[in-house]
Amino acid sequence: MWKSGRVSVILICYNYERSIRQAIREFGLPEVDEIIVTDNNSTDGSVAEIRDAAEEDPRVRMVKVDRQGYGYSVQAGLAAATGDFLIHAPPNLTFRGEDIYKLLLYGEEFDGVFGTRTSTTMIWDGANMGPFLKYGNWVTAKMMEVLLGRPSLTDVGCGMRLIRRSLYERIRVFFTVGGSHFSPEMMFHMIRHGKVVEIPLHFRPRIGRPGLTSSTWTAFVIGVQMIVHIWYLWFRYVIFRMRAPSIGR
Repeated sequence: MWKSGRVSVILICYNYERSIRQAIREFGLPEVDEIIVTDNNSTDGSVAEIRDAAEEDPRVRMVKVDRQGYGYSVQAGLAAATGDFLIHAPPNLTFRGEDIYKLLLYGEEFDGVFGTRTSTTMIWDGANMGPFLKYGNWVTAKMMEVLLGRPSLTDVGCGMRLIRRSLYERIRVFFTVGGSHFSPEMMFHMIRHGKVVEIPLHFRPRIGRPGLTSSTWTAFVIGVQMIVHIWYLWFRYVIFRMRAPSIGR
């Protein structure tokens, strides 16, 4: 329990056997009321690790997500969570559990809090944040900032953020993306419908399988998808004032 509400942590899991148990322990701070782990068809021993963690900690609950994709996993986790403050993160130990406190402090004043991995002093040695990823995220974030007029943004791909339930309930109908470019879609609608801010988070070397952005070509493709989708959203909802889709709701 935090000052003004219950806290749900959502860990987005796909083949994180080597790190999931440690991540659950690290994010299981005393203020956290529940830990939702979304398993997106893992083929390693992740499910067994999650079940063992649930036996150790009654706050842990696994949600199976059949539709493959990062966006589907985040959406399923948010839908299953019951807290007033919803925080999602990957369980690969790139983010520190203690940074939850920073998100919650800002969450007292804002409807949503984005993390950023682009602050040089917060990037640990060995973390996957080379110049291509860092400045690619920065340029794309600044594009969104200019299009929407607020707030100051530097990272569209950060996997750790907080959203208040009140804002989530207002924007969930807009979610359409199931893949990796769900992150800027969620950010776009959070900015349009709520009061949000971005804060720097620690970013560490990942544990386990390499991420999609470890490949420069894959990172480039995802970046292009993000840019195209941001422009699509801007034309659809800002320029043409179209209503939210009702697919899947």
